[in-house]
Amino acid sequence: MREQPDRALAPGLTARVELTVTDADTAQALGSGDVPVLGTPRVLALAEAATVAATARDLPSGATTVGTRVELAHLAATPVGRTVVAQARLTEVDRRRLVFEVDVTEGGQTVAEGQVERVLVDRARFVQRAGAAI
Repeated sequence: MREQPDRALAPGLTARVELTVTDADTAQALGSGDVPVLGTPRVLALAEAATVAATARDLPSGATTVGTRVELAHLAATPVGRTVVAQARLTEVDRRRLVFEVDVTEGGQTVAEGQVERVLVDRARFVQRAGAAI
């Protein structure tokens, strides 16, 4: 991968993704608990999806990002049928390391908040090293 990306990844990039909670998104369905509310693994996946979306248009050709570190506080329960919104903002770029602040809300209430770190990698090389087919 080239040292200089086609477009510079810079702090300030943002994205938001939404999810209407279904039975498949609950702690019961995901095996992370026994209550019928939005499960923490699904909250995390939604937050990560927002980080991916924040940089998608600005990645160098052949590059992708992979998650390396997450700190997430799941603060409120969300029942089936409600819509949650995850927002990510790129706050730090340190060579290939990208740091995002994330928050997930529902109806103005904070459901979760935290930080996600991702690393910029050459997609083909990463997949090859992982032993998977492209």
